[in-house]
Amino acid sequence: MIKKLFISLLVVLLLGGLTTGCAMQDQPEGWSGGVVVNGTLFLGSMDGKLVAIDVSSHNRLRPDVTLETSKPSGGFLGGCASGSTAVAVYGTPAVSEDLVYVGGYNGKIYALSSSSGALRWVYPREGNLDPIVGGPVVASGKVYFGCSDGKVYALDAETGDKEWEEFETGDKIWSTPAIDGDTLYIGSFDNKLYALDAITGKEKWEKPYETQGAIACTPLVYNNTVYFGSFDRYFYAVDATGGSLRWRSEVEAGSWFWAKPVVYNNTIYAGNLDGKVYVLNAKTGLEKVDPIDFESPISSSPVLVGSLVIVTSEEGKVYTLDTSNNQKNELKNLGAKTSAPLFVSEGVVYVHTQEPDTLYALNVETGVTLWSLLLSSK
Repeated sequence: MIKKLFISLLVVLLLGGLTTGCAMQDQPEGWSGGVVVNGTLFLGSMDGKLVAIDVSSHNRLRPDVTLETSKPSGGFLGGCASGSTAVAVYGTPAVSEDLVYVGGYNGKIYALSSSSGALRWVYPREGNLDPIVGGPVVASGKVYFGCSDGKVYALDAETGDKEWEEFETGDKIWSTPAIDGDTLYIGSFDNKLYALDAITGKEKWEKPYETQGAIACTPLVYNNTVYFGSFDRYFYAVDATGGSLRWRSEVEAGSWFWAKPVVYNNTIYAGNLDGKVYVLNAKTGLEKVDPIDFESPISSSPVLVGSLVIVTSEEGKVYTLDTSNNQKNELKNLGAKTSAPLFVSEGVVYVHTQEPDTLYALNVETGVTLWSLLLSSK
């Protein structure tokens, strides 16, 4: 119990106010990632709005959509009677057909028209779940997400009706699910990685794979293997079919694995809150080179552009990591706190900074800022 409380308090400090108690009157401020679909970029701003941007003109397609406001049901330390009504969005929105799906820290999932921004449905219809930190995932006509109540939910993507009874883990879930075929993989603060049948919600493995620390990062599925890092400071590869351990990294990192890893040419690149990227052989888990130091915590998930791994540190420096020689090069110093996952479309890397709440579009080859847009006044 003491260990779990200690981890909870450390995460609160790390995230800079997901919720820090009533006395401080701090409010959660999300750092949404983004997604580009058919020339439109969707992401959540720090003032609780869904932003839609035309990537060709770099302008908003319409006024930002304010998510339905509701006070959070509480975080680690309980809820506060606050006057703030902003809905923090930490997860990346998901887009399917004509709908955009957004998870709110107030414990609701929203489905909005991608063209008009009109609300199609909200779940739950009445009341709130516990805070939703990870993003939703859409597959086979369903919306999947994990919740701080420790449950995994599956909803009908068109109507928002619950498809199957929620699967319950032993602690809160902050991880975004990973879907591969008909299997959903998700980590929990109960230290376990779960594999669920995406159709029925039933467990596929005889038992979940257990580490010695909470699992908050989004799993990566590659070559029938699930890759993920843990708060126990180790990185894991687990057989996707049966859940048996393929390997655990020999090296213990200096801090927690938070960001989703990327893979290129059978090599795993895993960012860590110790400010380093660990470069591991995907088959054996052995280090290919010494950890590459970026000198500031890495909580933002990196992306691949060709053979380059793009990494940003929390202090706002964006780097390229050449996979041919594992040499890093500073691409751009934005000088602004950055925790949101990077995202890429047609060779352009997008960076969502928190201070100020701004979206930057960067040329990967030159580091030139192609355009930037202030998302809110925060």
